[in-house]
Amino acid sequence: MAMTPSSGTPSSGSGASASGASSRSAARILSGLLEARTGQILSENRAWRMETALKPVLRAHGLADMDALAARLLTRKDPALENAVVNALLNNESSFFRDLQIFDMIHRQILPQIHAQRSDRTLRIWSAGCSTGQEAYSIAIQISNAMARWRGWRIEILATDISTAAIDQAKAGIFTQMDVQRGLAVGDLIKWFEPSGDDWCANPALRQMIDFRTDNLFDARAPMGEYDLLLCRNVLLYFTPERRQDVFRLLARHSHARSVLLLGAGETVIGHSEDFVPHPEFRGGYGRRIEASSLAQASVHRAL
Repeated sequence: MAMTPSSGTPSSGSGASASGASSRSAARILSGLLEARTGQILSENRAWRMETALKPVLRAHGLADMDALAARLLTRKDPALENAVVNALLNNESSFFRDLQIFDMIHRQILPQIHAQRSDRTLRIWSAGCSTGQEAYSIAIQISNAMARWRGWRIEILATDISTAAIDQAKAGIFTQMDVQRGLAVGDLIKWFEPSGDDWCANPALRQMIDFRTDNLFDARAPMGEYDLLLCRNVLLYFTPERRQDVFRLLARHSHARSVLLLGAGETVIGHSEDFVPHPEFRGGYGRRIEASSLAQASVHRAL
């Protein structure tokens, strides 16, 4: 602690300054951990709630404050604590049928087009950054409600997120009353969910449609092959431009000439990717950039 030159007694102003500097140092360490593990940059509007988000972690590990937490993390001897911090700092905001116009387009336009184009009767969807699973469950509900169309098809829905806590909840399929009231129609709630105490649980048939996996977009192991519909919504906002380019390259590797990519309302491929361009048919969607030779091949494929 800083001392005044004249009396040797602690200076309250200097102490407050030192405490503030220490807390800022702790915040930088915690933000650095989040970026190193997930690629996410902690924006100012999320940084202010850091201490609030970490209070349960502090209590669970018997730590007095963020400085003590940062000091423990620096020892690199507590992987469980690192995971708890990352899970607490991740933004797991989600809701059923979030941005209803997007899901209306998926239902009325995108899925029917895929149905008409896929001669092998296989539908492959990837929800990247799926959080607690509401997006993937919303798509599963749409497909299930139109199962007559998809009878005889192989349906594959992959949903990935770096948060182990979010994926655990998604796999369990248990949602609070508040969760199901956000975007889920009463008819779908009654049809596809069962009461579980004060909560609601997705029925087994719905859960079995989705392959939930913990995965890192910068070291992706879960996606395999190409997907017809890729959703990576409200994920890129938290990445640097370089990281966004990395994600777009990953998405390109797992898409084909007629794949559709959907991003969040505040996200775009423009300036970040040469692999994708605005989709000519689906407003707000993106398709692969196709060169002249590829266009010819696609035309032949459609003719067959």
